[in-house]
Formats: sequence, structure tokens, C-alpha cells
Amino acid sequence: MLKIRSVVWTALAVWFAASAMAGAEDRPVRVACIGDSITYSAFVGERAETAYPSQLQALLGDGFEVRNFGVSGATMLKESNLPYWGLPAFKSAQEFAPEIVTIKLGTNDSKPHWNAENYEADYREMVDLIQALPSHPTVILLRPVPAFTENFGIRNTVIVGEIIPIVDRIAVDEKLRVVDAYSALLEHGDTFPDGIHPNDKGCKRIAEALAPAVRAAAEARHE
Repeated sequence: MLKIRSVVWTALAVWFAASAMAGAEDRPVRVACIGDSITYSAFVGERAETAYPSQLQALLGDGFEVRNFGVSGATMLKESNLPYWGLPAFKSAQEFAPEIVTIKLGTNDSKPHWNAENYEADYREMVDLIQALPSHPTVILLRPVPAFTENFGIRNTVIVGEIIPIVDRIAVDEKLRVVDAYSALLEHGDTFPDGIHPNDKGCKRIAEALAPAVRAAAEARHE
């Protein structure tokens, strides 16, 4: 009798484990897009459809759930007028229990409050915090897109000369994927109506550059 019970319990345990695994495989991969107004797409009409996280969702399909946690004016720097750290969007992004997180913060950091040392320290801290979440997300970094004018105090010289090298250094040190959104848009200034924010066509280019990295990250997590 004990042997029969043991066999039954073993069979049940195997069934529950298999069901749990199947359920996990059936769930879409949760992707959180952290960023500023370029992520939020404040200057793009019908942003629910044309923001790059929305276009990323369309490219990736039903196997993914992409959410936009961008906030206009947000910075990586804690010492600024609108640090992403204290915003409700950052809390919501963490509560989403993402499996993949993309970070595109740096454009607003190029303003006169720029501080290279603090930016790098804050960026590394954010990566560490995200990786330590219970869902242990894979982090993907994005180089900021070009600034074709100096609107809003944003400076392309800082983006190219200081911010991108820092993003690249963190990616190398932490062994993270980095997506070159800067190069993807560099020859497409016509998609930036105000010189800073890409329109729907520019957002599509960001999504197209990002999609392969997200797919690769998802595949690596399920190996």
C-alpha cells in the first residue's frame, strides 16, 4: 500500500512540475521599456500605436508582452530636475516582474546638470537593482538617439563624447547587450521634427534595432 501511495505521489509531483513548466512556457515574455520622452513618445500622435515599445510589441508578436514605462524629461542622474528613480513609472516597472528590461536614459542627462561620474555610478546602480529583482531580468542597454539640435538644453556633443562611451563601458563590464539606437537614426534626421524626438518612422527604426536583441535575450533565458 505504501509503495502504491509513493508511486501516486511521485506521479502527481511530476505532473504538477510539468504543468508549471508548461504554464511558464505559455506565458508571454514580459518586457519593460524604461526611458524618457523618446520612449514615452510624447511628441508622436497615436503614441499607443507608434511609440517604439508599441512597435516593438508588433514586431515581437504574441509571445511577448511589452510595456512602456517611459516618462518625459526623466534622467538617469539622481541629482537632476526629474530623476527616474523616484517616479511611479519605475516602481510600476519593477512590479511588472519583467523578464527583460530595456534602458534608454541619457538624452536629458546631457543638459547643463550633466555629471559624468555620477551618471555612470547611478547607471550601474540601476542595472544592479533591476538584476536583483525577484524575476531576475535580463537588461538591455540602448545608446541614446542623436540630438540634431540643442533644443531643451540637450547636447549631442555630450551624448556622443561622454554618454555613449559610458553606456558601452557598462555593457562590457556587466556583459550586457547594447543596442545602437544612435547609429540607427544618425542618417535619418528627417524623422526628428524638433531635432530631438523621432516621429513614428524614427520610432520604427528604434524598434527594429531593438527587436533582435530582445528575441536573443528571451531565447537565452529559456536555454
